[in-house]
Amino acid sequence: MTAYVIVDIEVTDPIHYETVKKLTPPIVAKYEGEYLSRGGFTEVIEGDWQPKRLVIIAFENSDKAKAWLYSPEFAPIRELRAKTAITRMVLTESDPQMIP
Repeated sequence: MTAYVIVDIEVTDPIHYETVKKLTPPIVAKYEGEYLSRGGFTEVIEGDWQPKRLVIIAFENSDKAKAWLYSPEFAPIRELRAKTAITRMVLTESDPQMIP
């Protein structure tokens, strides 16, 4: 089942957050993740959620997504991200049999 990591990031230190933006893609690629959206235009079309910087990454499955997130290579970047942004992240799966 395809797994999607959806991240809402409120950048609090734009200068140092640039390092996070630069170092993350190669590690996502190593774990076979694919960016579907990365900080592009976001418009709220229903509800009161006001995402700041939205990122969506697709992985083959949840195990690969978690392997990326908890990998030793990504650990220092997660630490830096925690110092430079407020992050809200969810993991969701898409069952192709459930989509008409």
